[in-house]
Amino acid sequence: MAVYKLFPEKDTTLYSAFPALNTGIDAILEISSTVPSISPSPRVARSLLQFNQIEIEDIITNKVGDSDFSSSLRLYASEIQGINLDTTLEVFPVSGSWGNGTGEYGDLPQTTNGSSWKYTSYSGSGIWITGGYRTYATGSYTGSISQGLQNGVGGNWYTGSSDTSRSLYSTQTFGLRSIKDLNVDVTNIIHAWHTASIDPPINPIYNNGFLIKLSDPSEFSTSKAIQPVFKYYSVDTNTIYPPTLEIKWDDSSYSTTLTEISTTDLFIGLDSNPGEFRLDSINRFSLNVRPEFPVRKFQTTSIYTENYALPSSSYYAIKDLDTNEFVVDFDNNFTKISCDNNSNYFDVYMNGLEPERYYKILIKTKINGSVIVKDEDYYFKVVNG
Repeated sequence: MAVYKLFPEKDTTLYSAFPALNTGIDAILEISSTVPSISPSPRVARSLLQFNQIEIEDIITNKVGDSDFSSSLRLYASEIQGINLDTTLEVFPVSGSWGNGTGEYGDLPQTTNGSSWKYTSYSGSGIWITGGYRTYATGSYTGSISQGLQNGVGGNWYTGSSDTSRSLYSTQTFGLRSIKDLNVDVTNIIHAWHTASIDPPINPIYNNGFLIKLSDPSEFSTSKAIQPVFKYYSVDTNTIYPPTLEIKWDDSSYSTTLTEISTTDLFIGLDSNPGEFRLDSINRFSLNVRPEFPVRKFQTTSIYTENYALPSSSYYAIKDLDTNEFVVDFDNNFTKISCDNNSNYFDVYMNGLEPERYYKILIKTKINGSVIVKDEDYYFKVVNG
């Protein structure tokens, strides 16, 4: 599978209303700006999350290789409110390290042993800076009372790098009836971490994660009409919807002496499927392709043993069997099916899938102008250990 999924090693939400509060193990990540009835000062939330750079480097160096890649940050909506106007979320690479902590939003007393609105590490240690930023970096507001930030600051982040051809500013805009899951392209940020083009002389640890915030028109608005609240599942969720970083590339190869199938009445069998896979395994699924109703002809072997090739414009997808949701959707660039002289095939990296769940594979192809999707109960399970 040329869609490789990573899960965060840490994430948390920063709340301006609670400058020292840590929420490092809360099940929810929040990005919001609200105006409480008891105070005219807006309350803002931003989220941080970080993926392991060693894992990212392994994928780019040992799997992607010389191929071009694309990368997306995906968060899954738990609860969305206040979206009566188009609302934009912004994603930036974080400037400076931060601590996960072990707090939750409702803790009494508050847990303060990790990053918060004011502190990068724990209460009283490592305040997010408000001036004298690193090269290409910026920060939050200065903490003026008029902006409701008496206790300042809300994180630091990069807006650019020494590679001026790549913007580090990623956005996604949501409308009233649009899908509210976050699915934003962060290829330039991943590339900047990989090439160490973000402030290398001062900050040798380039990947400090992502910061997600509302755009300026929505953030710190005192208008009662503008109070967007985005709540997404965190890595500590008990659901199957933790945040993911997807790295995608074209690993397909199509060179074959097999006869290309030309009928829309076709049978596709999924070979090399024992039905159960360890989380750390990689499996190559092979396809047995033949006409559903083969033409009779004189030969000494069975007509049902001859393998055919699907057209080069053929793709696969993977669905969660219980929720019927795509965990890997059909993609014309990144889920192409390969073919050699033996069969069609594609590879799946199992550690990009949630363990202890069942999945099914779908195949899509185009023959004689007709788009065909085969959903033939090709099931498998990913297991821990």
